[in-house]
Amino acid sequence: MGKMKISVILTIILLTGSVVYAEDVHQPQTAGFFYPKDKKALKKMVDKYIDEADAKEVDGKIIAVVAPHAGYPYSGWVAGYAFKAIKGRPFKTAIVVAPSHKYGFEGLAVLYKDSYLTPLGKVPIDKELTTQFLEYDDRIVSYAQPFVAEHAAEVEIPFLQESLEDFKIVVIITGVPSYDTCTLLRDALTAVVKGRDDIIIVASTDLSHHYPDSKARLIDKDNLTDIAAFDPELLFLKFSTMSNKDTPCGRTALIGTMMAARNLGANKIDVLKYATSGDVTIDKSAVVGYASLVIYKSSRQAAPQTETEMKEKEPKMEELLNAKQKRRLLVIARATLEAYIKERRVPDFKEEDPVLNEELGAFVTLHKNGQLRGCIGNMTGKGPLYLTIRDMAVSASTQDPRFPPVRKDELKDIDIEISVLSPMKIIDDPEKIVIGKHGVMVQKGFRSGVYLPQVGTETGWSRERFMDSLCLHKAGLPADSWKKGGCDIYIFTAEVFGEKETEE
Repeated sequence: MGKMKISVILTIILLTGSVVYAEDVHQPQTAGFFYPKDKKALKKMVDKYIDEADAKEVDGKIIAVVAPHAGYPYSGWVAGYAFKAIKGRPFKTAIVVAPSHKYGFEGLAVLYKDSYLTPLGKVPIDKELTTQFLEYDDRIVSYAQPFVAEHAAEVEIPFLQESLEDFKIVVIITGVPSYDTCTLLRDALTAVVKGRDDIIIVASTDLSHHYPDSKARLIDKDNLTDIAAFDPELLFLKFSTMSNKDTPCGRTALIGTMMAARNLGANKIDVLKYATSGDVTIDKSAVVGYASLVIYKSSRQAAPQTETEMKEKEPKMEELLNAKQKRRLLVIARATLEAYIKERRVPDFKEEDPVLNEELGAFVTLHKNGQLRGCIGNMTGKGPLYLTIRDMAVSASTQDPRFPPVRKDELKDIDIEISVLSPMKIIDDPEKIVIGKHGVMVQKGFRSGVYLPQVGTETGWSRERFMDSLCLHKAGLPADSWKKGGCDIYIFTAEVFGEKETEE
């Protein structure tokens, strides 16, 4: 039999003049479990979910969608909303990003095969884009194990088959959740997708797990509100303080996709549909939350404001520093950063300016190519302000737990921003808080949390949303502690300035 096989191969080579290889097909792992394995039954079910979704038309350029990945009888009807939003659009490649439920590893795994088989047929894998991901970073690997018996990416593919025509796929599985993996996904997606309008990103995630239905809805509503606020860095910080049951199981896929979509021009996230497994089962004692989201660049532009109008809306505050003092603090921060990263040396400075010798709280924030790269601060100040800036520059570059230490080769791409804080003032009436002007710290016993003034400006939150989030997610207190006298409330202002601003 072995000789016969060799003879057949040789005959093919002689007749065609080329070697013929068998196609490398990824076989379905969960057909018959998470979704029907019968082609007709599957097509009928998926078409029904998509057709019956009453999702509104998205007014803008869709860059990504987020869909659940549970068994179709539970979450398929919710997933239909995400795929209804992209049905018929001219996407030629879909990048599916999903978590690993069964296998722990670091970084990202990409499926490098010829095609992906479902009961609806084979979908070709975009090997050119897959190769680009693999060549982008050593932490992105072609690793088969995460795809074995994994459903989170697979369940999205039949929906794509019924939504798009003549398309290919790239399948990515995310490893152990970490901020480093989120930014790796962000950077790789941005690099590969940038300049391509024919690629759609599909992030696969469910929401809270195994709470009673009423509690699950409260948790999911709060998480979806924060997701819609479109601040993935703040979202990561929030999720890092919560249990796995409270957070999306595909949070790395979700946050990394949000970051990349923002880099690619997205400015809006809409929740198309939310439900729990309790909506389709009798038992509501332990449910799973599901949502479909669309991430897009809205075509509706706000009316441009004149410079005078914008200035009139800015909160007025007393200036803490003059231009010369700001420039000097930036010089100190930059010199410290360069000396410490290159030589592990903390430089000495001596300042005579009385303002720079005041004890004031301050934060040093580092950005790399517009993305947060580190932020550490001191709320009340310990010693002269200029030494606080020096010490925080070291801490922001090496001790922020969300990031690895800054490397020498990154220094040229890093911009420094400084926030100098006024002395904190305790208040007895939360109505005194002016969002956008005041930073706020809440404290009870050993628990405390703080938001800088720019958090209110960047998120657009109301005072209530701002304070609820501060108490719950930063201080670990009940969300309404600030209303019921359950904590002390301090306000302060901040003067924020950076290298880019002074260059201009």
